[in-house]
Amino acid sequence: MKTLIAAYSGVLRGTGSSILSALQDLFSVTWLNRSKVEKQLQVISVLQWVLSFLVLGVACSVILMYTFCTDCWLIAVLYFTWLVFDWNTPKKGGRRSQWVRNWAVWRYFRDYFPIQLVKTHNLLTSRNYIFGYHPHGIMGLGAFCNFSTEATEVSKKFPGIRPYLATLAGNFRMPVLREYLMSGGICPVNRDTIDYLLSKNGSGNAIIIVVGGAAESLSSMPGKNAVTLRNRKGFVKLALRHGADLVPTYSFGENEVYKQVIFEEGSWGRWVQKKFQKYIGFAPCIFHGRGLFSSDTWGLVPYSKPITTVVGEPITIPKLEHPRQQDIDLYHAMYMEALVKLFDQHKTKFGLPETEVLEVN
Repeated sequence: MKTLIAAYSGVLRGTGSSILSALQDLFSVTWLNRSKVEKQLQVISVLQWVLSFLVLGVACSVILMYTFCTDCWLIAVLYFTWLVFDWNTPKKGGRRSQWVRNWAVWRYFRDYFPIQLVKTHNLLTSRNYIFGYHPHGIMGLGAFCNFSTEATEVSKKFPGIRPYLATLAGNFRMPVLREYLMSGGICPVNRDTIDYLLSKNGSGNAIIIVVGGAAESLSSMPGKNAVTLRNRKGFVKLALRHGADLVPTYSFGENEVYKQVIFEEGSWGRWVQKKFQKYIGFAPCIFHGRGLFSSDTWGLVPYSKPITTVVGEPITIPKLEHPRQQDIDLYHAMYMEALVKLFDQHKTKFGLPETEVLEVN
């Protein structure tokens, strides 16, 4: 009997050790899976924005037109009526939603690359600002994350400043997409909108303009630090007309997250891109990132490369209702000098050699 009890106790002890070992293995596997799940959530959060940017507007337009031909036509009529009455809202800064800007999905978006926002100087809430964002990259992912979400805490770093990221006006003619963009504080990059925000919306407004635009995106490629700026003076003229300070902003790593096919000047591919740019406002790029499940395959998910956006020192701009060309040229030259200086001051901190030069085209 004693032998049986002893044997039974030994089995229990052995079972306890096995259970403890199994639990330890379970926790270690759970931790491993948690890490993988978090990485996949980051990938999905980035992909949803990329797909929204590329196809949401067109897809919703097709669905809306189709709905007109179904039994649910009343829904389409109601939305279309709303669209007519709400047509000019984007020109007045839209309808930003702090709830949307604080979604957890944007923190996963931020951590995927990761993206960070670096502040170098304070901004006065009694002034308005125009941020020149460089470079464009393929999609301006750093501009979106830093200024259209609160993932990098832009409102805490610049208290009292309301950022408005300006993008193509055509995006705001697309159903549903326009609502999504406006909720993040994104507005059309046209004169009417900028005039309204800088003259009729009080102070503390910061309009972020990706100055290089479509032309700059065509030369975006890893390892290249080049901006299209030398002949871009419209934003300086707007700043002078409203007395809005200019703030040079450079995003290190923006060009590293996608690879694209670069067409040479004079080629048929570049001819097509320029025609699109001239008549539609954007230039189609042939680009790729990584796949959804593997970084070794091609897909639409950008590569996981750090993006660091450095906001420079504001340049004080006087208010001139009718600025002369020489005034525009003067402040444009000051802006270019400040941007190059900003790049040179921070390039070695973010992996670039001391010999790297910012190419200004």
